[in-house]
Amino acid sequence: MLDLQGVVQDIIFKNEENGYVVAKLEYKGKDETIVGCIPYIIEGQTLKMQGEWILHPKFGQQFKVSSCEEVLPDSINGIEKYLSSGVISGIGTVTAKKIVEHFGEDTLDILDNDIDRLREIEGIGKKKIDLIRESYYKQREVKNIMVFLQTYGVTPNQCVKIYKRYGKESINTVKNNPYVLTEDIWGIGFKTADKIARSLGIDKNSPFRIQSGVKYLINEFCSLGNTYMPLKKLVENAKDILLVDKDIIEKSIYDCALEGKLKIEEINEDLCAFNLIFYYSELNVTKKIITLSLVKHDNIDINVENEIKEFEKNNDINFSPSQKEAIKGALDSGIEIITGGPGTGKTTIINCITEIFQKQGLSVFMAAPTGRAAKRMEEATGHEAKTIHRLLELGFGNSDEAMFSKGEESPLECDVVIIDEASMIDIILMNNLLKAIGIGTRVIIVGDVDQLPSVGPGNVLRDIIESNCVRVVRLKEIFRQAKESMIIVNAHKINEGQMPTLNMKNNDFYFINEDDSNKILDTIVDLISSRLPRFNSKWNKMEHIQILSPMRKGILGVENLNLRLQQVLNPPAEYKREREFRNYIFRVGDKVMQTKNNYSIKWCKVDGSEEGVGVFNGDVGFVESIDKEEDRVTVVFDDDKRVIYDSMYLDELTLAYAMTIHKSQGSEFPVVIMPMFIGAPLLMNKNLLYTGITRAKKLVVLVGSLKAVHFMINNDRSFERYSSLKWRISSILEE
Repeated sequence: MLDLQGVVQDIIFKNEENGYVVAKLEYKGKDETIVGCIPYIIEGQTLKMQGEWILHPKFGQQFKVSSCEEVLPDSINGIEKYLSSGVISGIGTVTAKKIVEHFGEDTLDILDNDIDRLREIEGIGKKKIDLIRESYYKQREVKNIMVFLQTYGVTPNQCVKIYKRYGKESINTVKNNPYVLTEDIWGIGFKTADKIARSLGIDKNSPFRIQSGVKYLINEFCSLGNTYMPLKKLVENAKDILLVDKDIIEKSIYDCALEGKLKIEEINEDLCAFNLIFYYSELNVTKKIITLSLVKHDNIDINVENEIKEFEKNNDINFSPSQKEAIKGALDSGIEIITGGPGTGKTTIINCITEIFQKQGLSVFMAAPTGRAAKRMEEATGHEAKTIHRLLELGFGNSDEAMFSKGEESPLECDVVIIDEASMIDIILMNNLLKAIGIGTRVIIVGDVDQLPSVGPGNVLRDIIESNCVRVVRLKEIFRQAKESMIIVNAHKINEGQMPTLNMKNNDFYFINEDDSNKILDTIVDLISSRLPRFNSKWNKMEHIQILSPMRKGILGVENLNLRLQQVLNPPAEYKREREFRNYIFRVGDKVMQTKNNYSIKWCKVDGSEEGVGVFNGDVGFVESIDKEEDRVTVVFDDDKRVIYDSMYLDELTLAYAMTIHKSQGSEFPVVIMPMFIGAPLLMNKNLLYTGITRAKKLVVLVGSLKAVHFMINNDRSFERYSSLKWRISSILEE
């Protein structure tokens, strides 16, 4: 890091939303260009910065600012010059001279502590003082929060987020409870918050610190897919990060429970700690699932057998006994789950069920967890399908917080709700969905229980199935047409623990044997950039071919694959604008993915037909444009949603030429390429391989070690998910 100090001469550009600045700074007699997040910058300021010199291909040498603080003048002449610069609204050259002549070297102290004394100066009345106060305090607040936090490794971007979140109370909030940053500000972890707390004199054994650490650990554990944390595990982990005695930690945990900050409950004879949102979500889902399962529907006066025969005749198919069972169950059950692998006819069953309901004049709503899954559902059925978030009408409430319009007070107005790709639904989303379903509405949940569980907390589909509370129909027979695809045949083989059939001539499932990681990488790059587009000219290498990897790190991990693929598929060019951010360079044309749920970011359809809020974990799109002046990146997602990202939200985007298999859930790609290598046993399992293969529609190519394929198929180990939904439902049924 280099130090730079000088006077701001000219502000070329400033984004008021995120504080990004391009300015000229006088340094050693020369005007230098500085760029970075400096939200309080004003011409005439003296700034002391840390950063590095970079060479911009168009604008030449610039100083990229990583941290910054204002150096206030300490002479009367300097103070007058500072106030005359326009740094404070309401103070011009003449007023600045009057103020300094009256207060001398105490001027800045007066502005800080007793600004109403400006009335002592002729020509400054209440109205003008109010203007000066508002301008000075706002500028001082942003500056102070940045100066205060940057010493602890908090980035300027995060400082702006903190100020936007807490406003003028930013410093007080952080001083009172620095640990709140771990919950409210993306990217700030416990270690950073703890560093701030210790500098503020918060004692290591402080109940406040212990409770914050405990809450942080539960949140982190739940971010891995769990809905609770076993108490023993919580205490042991807390000892490691808090470095205090076990007794202190246990007392703090029980104090938290007594104060209503978390719940402690015995699950399967083990004490467990729950974050409140997951605790109440599980309770609500349990109650609604049991209620819906007890409702019997017999208000459809039709001959179901005749309806099924008519559908079979019109569509030239023959349903299997289990498929007929699923159709009949959907008509007389309050809730039914239909589960099965690829090619087992789930979509055909949905079409038949929908046709029968609509003949009876019943309204049917269709939804899926992601935009891609909803779009595919709509294309397959010919009926409108929405994301669950859109179905529940995600919007803003009176407090400007994201919320669903549909719920217990305003349920969905329909007779039937059909939900596809249900393995992706976490406990929070399922809770919100079921709250919006009134008693009397049929619920049909469709999904493949053998796929990976949701990215978010919970194991919802599997828990409900294994609770034996709901009618479940398992589809195992593969449709005649589907048997022609080795993708489908091999997916079922893998799921049953058998080796797939490889490299059948003129088919859709291939294996390229290679043991060396670098050669596997070279082969993947060659496949996507050259060989596959030559094999089928209709396959667009950016849109139709997707690389899926089991992990993020390493030569064949997602991060390295993305950097290599970006160089080949979207190399730099003079006409392509770029935006460097952390370890990535985002470039116009890049394939990118949203990495967390953002319920507040706004979007509009490309054709202008619709506007809304919310972009979600796993959504994929392409960088449409980069606005250097406004420091904004515009992305168009697969469902034609255009989103403008200020720089403060860029940490939610990542390149997506390659993605983890977990992130690919709910998506379907014409071509999937997967590297096969030996990795961590808990990651390299049958469940993961099965999920990756079932994402492909036209072609699967596995590249790597045959030994790795064998290992994954024979490995049933996986990360244990701590979820109590199955236990809750079963316990009530037993009672």
